[in-house]
Amino acid sequence: MSYDLVIRAKRAVTAIGERPVAVAITNGKIVALLDFNAKVDAGENYEVLGVLMPGVVDTHVHINEPGRTPWEGFATATRAAAAGGVTTVIDMPLNSIPPTVTPDALAIKKSVAETQCSVDVGFWGGSIPGNVSQLEPLLKAGVFGFKCFLLHSGVDEFPASSLDDLASALQVLAKHDGLMVVHAEDSVAIERSSKAASKKYSEFLASRPKGAENVAIAQLIEESRRTGARVHVLHLSSSDAIAMIASAQEDGVKISTETCPHYLSLNSDEIADGATQYKCCPPIRESANQDRLWQGLKSGIISMIVSDHSPCTPDLKLFEVGDFQAAWGGISSLQIGVPIIWTEGSKRGISLFDLATWMSSRPAELVGLSQKGAIDVGKDADMYLFDPDRTFTVDPLKLAHKNPVSPYAGKVLKGVVSKTWLRGKLVHDDGNFIGSPQGKFLSRSHA
Repeated sequence: MSYDLVIRAKRAVTAIGERPVAVAITNGKIVALLDFNAKVDAGENYEVLGVLMPGVVDTHVHINEPGRTPWEGFATATRAAAAGGVTTVIDMPLNSIPPTVTPDALAIKKSVAETQCSVDVGFWGGSIPGNVSQLEPLLKAGVFGFKCFLLHSGVDEFPASSLDDLASALQVLAKHDGLMVVHAEDSVAIERSSKAASKKYSEFLASRPKGAENVAIAQLIEESRRTGARVHVLHLSSSDAIAMIASAQEDGVKISTETCPHYLSLNSDEIADGATQYKCCPPIRESANQDRLWQGLKSGIISMIVSDHSPCTPDLKLFEVGDFQAAWGGISSLQIGVPIIWTEGSKRGISLFDLATWMSSRPAELVGLSQKGAIDVGKDADMYLFDPDRTFTVDPLKLAHKNPVSPYAGKVLKGVVSKTWLRGKLVHDDGNFIGSPQGKFLSRSHA
């Protein structure tokens, strides 16, 4: 048999584990996994040095275009993704203007993204008060599910859902096996804990207590239990909630959760007062909490790691003032998520197969992208080449993110992504982007 391309790697993390392999690719698909030394007829046939990994599927990315394109846009976000081994991103329905809460808004977003995407892109819809009639049309238009906030989102055009709003939406989604992904912090708990201003990180942390997450997650569990709808807790930072989620899962509640690189690698003890580059919501917590999040991952209760890439322009971080309450909350890590997790995780005994499970296969499973997330026959040939022993120092000016704001500036990370393939085409090679953008739009109908 003749193939378009064969990539040989003495180390490859496949769907069944790490092994030497020759990956045979035709029409952008993996059509065979052969012995490393297999003799084949192929248009291209070469060996790579390093570990061949499945492309990362990042289901939590704020691209912000149109409307807030100075914060980030499709061109810069997807180039950063490609440079970091991320071959699929699912865009959040905010902070773009308009937010993706109607099919017309989705069409506007797609129209501006057309021809700009260096990796494959899908879209979440938004669930806000008053748009329950738009959920079925948005599902038909191909969104992978819906995001809602249980407190103010940070932007007025994407208002918070009450429990009644959430229940109405879940009743619709349950009929279609639709997925609701939720920013779960309780608005009342946050309001009662809030401060007018604070330069001290300890005060900011106290204003976003674990209890606010725990209460909201408990409410979400009961609404999912009652309606039978699938729900997913976004960016879990409270380790207290892990046992509650595990109990609900054992009861048959259709709930899953994710966490993010910043919660697994940064801790509140290292954050200086006024260092608003560390602000995110929910917040980065103490080291003991971080240890328990890692335990939740290893146990499988937390099923995945995604970036929650939430950029802004430097002025919105209010560095001159250092006010954690007023600064924009969000951390950019789309390009460096893999080395962040490998740097911390390798100290904790994780394997490259764990890395691939948490950052590739499980996110793909969450949104039903059966063609993504693994080096396996029938999958898209989305892969990256990884050197797990090489280190580098983070320089935000050298990242492809639009704005050079990062709490990782100056940190030494372990693990370098050197090449990225999208459906068998090399799109990034040692800092160079290859050819014109090759990304395609993904939709629920293709899941």
